[in-house]
Amino acid sequence: MSTTAELLKGAAELFPDEVVTSAHVRHLDLPYGAGRFALITLDNGFDHTKPTTFGPASLANLNTAIDQVEKEAADGDIVGIGITGKPFIFAVGADLKGVELLKEHKDALAIGKGGHEVFKRLSALAVPTFAYYNGAAMGGGVEVGLHCKYRTVSKALPAFSLPEVFLGLVPGWGGCTILPNLIGADKAVSVIIENSLNQNKQLKGQQVFDLGIADAIFEGADFLEQSLIWTAQVLKGDVEVERPVIDRGEGWDQAVAKGRFIADSKVHGAAPAAYRALDIIAAAKNGDLQQGYDAEDKALADLIMGGELRSGIYAFNLVQKRGKRPAGAPDKNLARPVTKVGVVGAGLMASQLALLFLRRLEVPVVLTDIDQERVDKGVGYVHAEIEKLLGKGRINQDKANRLKALVTGVLDKAEGFSDADFVIEAVFEEIGVKQQVFAEVEAVAPAHAIFATNTSSLSVSEMASKLQHPERVVGFHFFNPVAVLPLLEIVRGEKTDDASLATAFAVAKKLKKTAVLTKDAPAFVVNRILTRFMGEIQNVIDEGTPVEVAEKAVEPLGLPMSPLVLLELVGPAIGLHVSETLNRAFPDRFTVSPNLAAVVKAGKRGFYVYDSGKPELDPEVAALLKQGDSVLSEEQVRDHVLDAVAQEIGLMLDEGVVAEAQDIDLCLITGAGWPFHLGGITPYLDREGVSERVNGKKFLEPGVASVPA
Repeated sequence: MSTTAELLKGAAELFPDEVVTSAHVRHLDLPYGAGRFALITLDNGFDHTKPTTFGPASLANLNTAIDQVEKEAADGDIVGIGITGKPFIFAVGADLKGVELLKEHKDALAIGKGGHEVFKRLSALAVPTFAYYNGAAMGGGVEVGLHCKYRTVSKALPAFSLPEVFLGLVPGWGGCTILPNLIGADKAVSVIIENSLNQNKQLKGQQVFDLGIADAIFEGADFLEQSLIWTAQVLKGDVEVERPVIDRGEGWDQAVAKGRFIADSKVHGAAPAAYRALDIIAAAKNGDLQQGYDAEDKALADLIMGGELRSGIYAFNLVQKRGKRPAGAPDKNLARPVTKVGVVGAGLMASQLALLFLRRLEVPVVLTDIDQERVDKGVGYVHAEIEKLLGKGRINQDKANRLKALVTGVLDKAEGFSDADFVIEAVFEEIGVKQQVFAEVEAVAPAHAIFATNTSSLSVSEMASKLQHPERVVGFHFFNPVAVLPLLEIVRGEKTDDASLATAFAVAKKLKKTAVLTKDAPAFVVNRILTRFMGEIQNVIDEGTPVEVAEKAVEPLGLPMSPLVLLELVGPAIGLHVSETLNRAFPDRFTVSPNLAAVVKAGKRGFYVYDSGKPELDPEVAALLKQGDSVLSEEQVRDHVLDAVAQEIGLMLDEGVVAEAQDIDLCLITGAGWPFHLGGITPYLDREGVSERVNGKKFLEPGVASVPA
């Protein structure tokens, strides 16, 4: 048995639940008399929607296939070797289910070495090797192709990325080393660092070709056939692949510096993966591939045993699994059909909701408001957005016409809602106004209609309390911008029945939203936590800590934006309203900042101005601030804020606002853009010792977002 085979056999024991990928070898005669060719196909034996991954057993299967073709190449029986995937999927990388179970550094190191030992055999074969990216390729799926001499890509390829930094790893099977040597450091930094930290941005087939990662691009319908024709032309010398000269001087260094700037702006030094990847890219400048592979092995092992990767996998699993099977959701068979939607309000939020329902459900949507001008403006917004989709080629003219015909606006609720199955309100955030709206809707809507409220903090039960049928009212809280943020907090009121709730979850699924069931508690989940978080920041500023110190204190969390920039995005008036709501509910923990109230009263949109191109405290806001003389250090501010957040989460779990801490994290990731490398917030609080300091225990069990005990 070879050393590589022994290594993989030992590692396989650490991945008991691996979905094993096979590597089938078949032979064919290339066109134009180019000769006999060996094609390796990666396939995990599942249906075509299931991703193909690499664990130790899968790598061993690929290693065995290479054994076979290596002998054939050495004997002169074949002229080339190709590797491709099953229909629509090339391969999507390492088997993370096994990685998160590793307990020892040496085992993590073995995974890195195992991948390298197999993949680099492709570049050492006696005949040219070709990768045919026929479908989704991520992580190790991209890297196995990088070890081949030539690559083609399908125009239909939907997703291509090296997402490791996003999860808290580095591209550790050749990505950090080969890619900059193939396409240059600047482009490699964009793929490995910038795209990963930009919410794991995916490349399409054309972009893969334009970057120079692939040497040729073909239509999806006959992709493999065209790739093999091109392969024959390359082998016969009729096609010569030319690649640009790589800048190994100042340009390389500038690219790495750009990557560090991007990492600093996104994670502020708080997450190590991006910086480890950049160190390897910087060292790859000398073109020594083996040195790069060794560095990848070390970085991969270190990061696998670190908290960031565990939190990243935890976050990934929350979004991909828990987010698709919401805890506490009722039997889906209870859901009623929704064939028409009513929207009360025609302002920006209501118009965004109307557009979303229209696009996803493709049923009639009717808006109503207090005057014709508002109604016309709301319908006009939806029509304009549809025209934008048409202009971008996202929909064709027929669909654009059909969608525009489905959206209407009326003043009379009886005319608009008499046959609506689902009515959502997005009006002024005041309980009396919302109660009046629902009373008017109940008077005209059919008996089976569901009434949904997009309230961000008010009581759903109180809103429904004056209705004859409060059981059909449900909270349906979206996050702004509606088209971007996936989270939908579905709130069960005291009298909401299972059929209404099941319908709400069914609609959420059609809207392609991540639905989380919450108790009818003040501000629900995201707004309650963020208001406590931001409220503590405002408190220390009010008490005397300089704004810049308070802001900088939480940079180690690597949040997507600082608290006061987030407040600007939310809107100071909305932030003040939510803090007032929570102050009434929990006056001992939630305060109303007099400085924030002054900013809102002055009509300011935020604390900063951007005249210099970066945020600077607005002089007019600075003049409004009244501060005490209690000045805290960054560390004191950070401890103060994190202790408050840990306390609030503990109380929310005790109150049963959500089923588990995992739902808190899922909400923060999908509704507030909380970083994957934190795993939301509870793994970070556990890891930093805050949970035990405040609540006397960790939020998560050992092995959940951490190294198993």
